[in-house]
Amino acid sequence: MEIGLYSFAEIAPDRQSGGATGAGERLRHLIEEIELADRVGLDVFGVGEHHRPDYTVSAPAVVLAAAAARTERIKLTSAVSVLSSDDPVRIWQQFSTIDLLSGGRAEIMAGRGSFIESFPLFGYALEDYDDLFSEKLDLLLRLRDGDRVHWAGRHRPPIDGLGVYPGPEHPLPVWVAVGGSPPSVIRAARLGLPMALAIIGGAPARFAPFVQLYRETARDAGLDPVPPVSINSHGWIAEDGRRAADEAFSPFAATMTRIGRERGWPPTTRAQFDAECGPRGALLVGSPEQVVEKILYEYELFGMERFLIQLTVGPMPHDRVLRAIELLGTEVAPAVRKATA
Repeated sequence: MEIGLYSFAEIAPDRQSGGATGAGERLRHLIEEIELADRVGLDVFGVGEHHRPDYTVSAPAVVLAAAAARTERIKLTSAVSVLSSDDPVRIWQQFSTIDLLSGGRAEIMAGRGSFIESFPLFGYALEDYDDLFSEKLDLLLRLRDGDRVHWAGRHRPPIDGLGVYPGPEHPLPVWVAVGGSPPSVIRAARLGLPMALAIIGGAPARFAPFVQLYRETARDAGLDPVPPVSINSHGWIAEDGRRAADEAFSPFAATMTRIGRERGWPPTTRAQFDAECGPRGALLVGSPEQVVEKILYEYELFGMERFLIQLTVGPMPHDRVLRAIELLGTEVAPAVRKATA
């Protein structure tokens, strides 16, 4: 199993400008985190796209290009590229460039995004939410399949046999990120695309039918082997479980409560958090041994080929983030790989 990380480069939204907690330093810290993940043998690092004051990455390709120049083996992916409000041609060119810079380590993880700020920012209507993603995913896959493209749709001017350059050094993987919508799962399977399933709350066991649906649909479509599945979840690792929970709760609760106010959710409580950290909850918070146990439990549920953890759900001290990455790479990942070999 591949083990890795993803990050949105979180920052306290009222401290966005200036000082030690500014966006510039957070981005520099993010590059250090990716470098360390590479050194300790992790397989993948993903960077998300957002257009909000609480996240500093609005251009994942720029960050991943910087990381490509300072890493050697780790795969570099978006997590996610908000395809619905972007231009697939530019996404393809950017990630092909990362692929060339990195020697074939780039991936695209395409998704619709969990926030809506990019739609008015780039001039798209929310009522076209689903149609935009479907149409632009079709174009992205046309670009993947050849450097000269013939394509027409409703939301973008047509392309009539034009070349799109540069091409990647190696076949550039395109993943689709889903949040548990059966139509999204079926679409990924029918297109033969690897699926990244986000599990950020509730019992992971309730997501098992979605992975089963994905694999059954892929097999019905004649795919052999079935493309891989990634599980993407929130977590935090410290030397012991109580310390991990104590360190993670305040930033996690502040972030989820702030987002919850926008969506009508109640505030996050410590009791809820501790329940999610339990053996059958969605959060991978604990000691290395506890996190290994949770990943292996989910491996029994899903048989996934990849597991990505978002360590910084809210802003965390940089030195503690580096230590959590070190524990993930040197203790968690080797144990999981041995158990699933």
